[in-house]
Amino acid sequence: MSFLKAEWRKLAIANYVIDENLLSEYLPFGTELDLWEGKCYVSLVGFMFLNTRVLGIKIPFYVNFEEVNLRFYVKRYENGEWKRGVVFIKEIVPKMAITLVANTLYNENYQTVQMKHLWKVENNKRTIQYLWKKGGKWNSFLIEASEQASEIQAESETEFITEHYWGYAKVSDKITNEYEVTHPKWEKYEVLNYSIDIDFGLTYGKEFEFLNKQSPDSVMLAEGSEITVEPKKKIKT
Repeated sequence: MSFLKAEWRKLAIANYVIDENLLSEYLPFGTELDLWEGKCYVSLVGFMFLNTRVLGIKIPFYVNFEEVNLRFYVKRYENGEWKRGVVFIKEIVPKMAITLVANTLYNENYQTVQMKHLWKVENNKRTIQYLWKKGGKWNSFLIEASEQASEIQAESETEFITEHYWGYAKVSDKITNEYEVTHPKWEKYEVLNYSIDIDFGLTYGKEFEFLNKQSPDSVMLAEGSEITVEPKKKIKT
């Protein structure tokens, strides 16, 4: 049985090229960085969890909620093939129990803060905004995009960002948690405009404060789909 089933919807994604050496302490054992055309990306990702079920059960007040995370991309060679995955630097949600379960069972880096979102379609334009309160300040990630979705092109940057189907979490220098995330290929919306007003240092740590002054190299909006998160396994020496 899947550990978690849900829908991930309206994924707002901003991608930043950074020095890969900045991620060395976060890199889980048994993985290596997965680069796009030689560039090392971290991505700011905001989206909605909808219809969430843990072990098949909907838990009251924990069915629909926001998440915003900062993540990077890795790969692991196993049984003659590459498994492409993500590592989360920090995941922000508005529900304390989610933070407790994810951090305890999967060794993730969840944090609970006040959050809200806006979804609006008006004048053939789609507006998606995710907000979270940190240090008394509301942080905001807003995208204006086309109303209609379209197919993600094969071998495109958007495909690279959205087609990672494994999660990895560093437990220690010699132990990593690995879990599979399943979903069909997503569609995307054409991004018309965006606004990012966040304090990266306050939200994700001083080592990422430099992103306050760096523009993203690309911004995307994916529709998302139903997903599953499968039970974890440990990778050891």
